[in-house]
Amino acid sequence: MAGKLTKEFTDANFDSEVLKSETPVLVDVWAEWCGPCRMLAPTIDQLATEYDGKAKVGKLDADANRDTVSKYGVSALPTILVFKAGQVVHKFVGLRQKSEFKQVLDTL
Repeated sequence: MAGKLTKEFTDANFDSEVLKSETPVLVDVWAEWCGPCRMLAPTIDQLATEYDGKAKVGKLDADANRDTVSKYGVSALPTILVFKAGQVVHKFVGLRQKSEFKQVLDTL
């Protein structure tokens, strides 16, 4: 479901791929059954391409990665978490415009 530059985050790789990342990371917390999540998927893939080398952009399947979902208090989908230096610096809940994500990534 993801584009070739869109990373797949899991409970197992979250620490190394997200928390220890040298660059900002945008994490799309999604689920297969979530309609708005599917609507957002092309935007996430576009961001992964546009920010290649500047930021990591990827998806975390909420159903398959409950530990991470619980740790970050995700209660609605889609939720987009933006990390810098291992910390959440921005959280979006619900379907949003690409420009909102770009604005946050551009400031990092």
